[in-house]
Amino acid sequence: MSGITALLAYALLAIGGFCAVVGAIGLIRFPNYFVRLHAATVAVIGGSVVPLVGLAIYSLSTPAEWDVRAIYFSNALIIAALIVLTSPVGTHAMARAAHRAGVPVEPKVCDKLEEALR
Repeated sequence: MSGITALLAYALLAIGGFCAVVGAIGLIRFPNYFVRLHAATVAVIGGSVVPLVGLAIYSLSTPAEWDVRAIYFSNALIIAALIVLTSPVGTHAMARAAHRAGVPVEPKVCDKLEEALR
């Protein structure tokens, strides 16, 4: 494994671990449901997609056969793309359902969903 590739892969794995820890702290510390959804999204995107990209980069430089490395690389990127596409949609659906169910939004600065539902 070349030095730059290894450094990049390890940096992405470390950034992913950092994002997962920050997201977990946000889930505990943030004041309401809607802000906690933001922390959960940070944990999902940063804590899973960034390490998957690092894993894809790392898999290209392993001593395995080329077809095995290509399978690991493509699978990691496909999973990362699926997470990037589905996580915001799921978070938006949960936020909209919570808003419709009457979960309080405190402190309320701006509520465009309430204005749109009138």
